[in-house]
Amino acid sequence: MTSMSIDATLARITQIQTKLAEVGLAPAVNRTSQAGSLPAVPVAGALAPSGTALASSTAFANALDQVQAAPSGLGQLPSAVGLGQAQTLPYLPAAPGSGGVTGDEVITSAKKYLGVPYVFGGTTSAGLDCSALVQKAYGDLGISLPRIAADQAHAGTPVANLAQARPGDILAFGEPAYHVALYLGNNMMIAAPEPGDHVKIQSVYQTPTSIRRIVGNEPGIVAGGSQQAGGALAGVAEYSPIFAQNEARYRLPAGLLAAVAETESGGNAAAVSPAGAQGLMQLMPSTARGLGVNPWEPSQAVRGAAQLLSGYLSRFGSVPLALAAYNAGPGAVEQYGGVPPYTETQNYATKITGLMAGAAA
Repeated sequence: MTSMSIDATLARITQIQTKLAEVGLAPAVNRTSQAGSLPAVPVAGALAPSGTALASSTAFANALDQVQAAPSGLGQLPSAVGLGQAQTLPYLPAAPGSGGVTGDEVITSAKKYLGVPYVFGGTTSAGLDCSALVQKAYGDLGISLPRIAADQAHAGTPVANLAQARPGDILAFGEPAYHVALYLGNNMMIAAPEPGDHVKIQSVYQTPTSIRRIVGNEPGIVAGGSQQAGGALAGVAEYSPIFAQNEARYRLPAGLLAAVAETESGGNAAAVSPAGAQGLMQLMPSTARGLGVNPWEPSQAVRGAAQLLSGYLSRFGSVPLALAAYNAGPGAVEQYGGVPPYTETQNYATKITGLMAGAAA
């Protein structure tokens, strides 16, 4: 029997869980905070439907067969469900927003962990594996990445070859990826190599299978290729009429929906997060069903997001708290009596309010 790495195994488990959620056989898998070892939090009002029935063994097997038929980690997820309509959509993990972070800052963040022992499955400064190092380097700067190497190898945007790589780019090895590192430049990288070793700087000893860019080093460039030009959110400009219509209908502040869409998906209406959040506004399937919208159809996705945000504004009384509820769930806002102490959520609210202010300037 061929053994699988923990990254490959976790990737497979996540893929199966997401598929089961999509076909209604298990509660939806919520996105979680990716900043280090923060607790998992639901996003975009992602509430599992009450009374969800457990799948029968036959139904489970049928759903599993569908997953087994799809390529691991990329390709197409069959029968993505929206409003009862089966669709076949590309699996394109959503690129996180960079918030102006540069690759050099990512490297500086990663270097804090030099000397930390390699620990298989470790996610803290007491011990890290390769993908946890990459996740923490970005997470400490407020940028969420998937937990495992196989998913990190498909985050952001592709870089053609090592000659075009920049500091901060993710170097992935294998397909599905079994190892990742951060490029330093000059054919060097920082990595958590293997058991018995520690986080260190080393040469790029073999050609990466893929190279992924999460942040840009030039002003104005953000992950996913969106740019702010003249105060406009260029990545989502085509949806401006839909945003304006729903902001008026649900009495939302001008620019709120555009800033949320830019941050959530960068304008990619086919985006899918590693945990299964879908579409332009990154709604979880169960949330979209509860709202009666198709997350893949931009006008419906925006309407659903507007409904959520309007409800959160009425409930909590401020834009930052409404955004925190959209990102971390209303329960977290109630629990902490304000924006929860999650780095991802705090940066999320700050980034969106900043984008709104920039667009209004």
